[in-house]
Amino acid sequence: MWTQAEVRELKVGRYMLIEDEPCKIISIDTSKPGKHGEAKSRIDAVGVFDDKKRSVVYPVKHKIQIPMIDKRKGQILTVMGDEAEIMDLETFENFSIPVDSELRDSMQPGEEIQYLVAMGRRKITRV
Repeated sequence: MWTQAEVRELKVGRYMLIEDEPCKIISIDTSKPGKHGEAKSRIDAVGVFDDKKRSVVYPVKHKIQIPMIDKRKGQILTVMGDEAEIMDLETFENFSIPVDSELRDSMQPGEEIQYLVAMGRRKITRV
């Protein structure tokens, strides 16, 4: 799920879709309009799920896709290897989610976490 916005409405720290991957914007550089053209923006962003850096250049009036990102809270039920069983604290839904190696050591059953849901995928953001 996504909405549309023009490039000139974007801000650093927000999200956009690049190559069907939700990305967090880390910088926006806008050039002045040329003699026969319009102003263009160079956007640098990092993929939310794959941590790859991506850069795109669009005219400021170009329409781009903004992913619908849902930030939620959950509780850790169990941690098994590189996966954790999580229960959503609003819907009480149980699901498995992959865990980054740097978060794995700090995760204990019973703790609350924050995770985000975008484009049908989930990622733990904070323990």
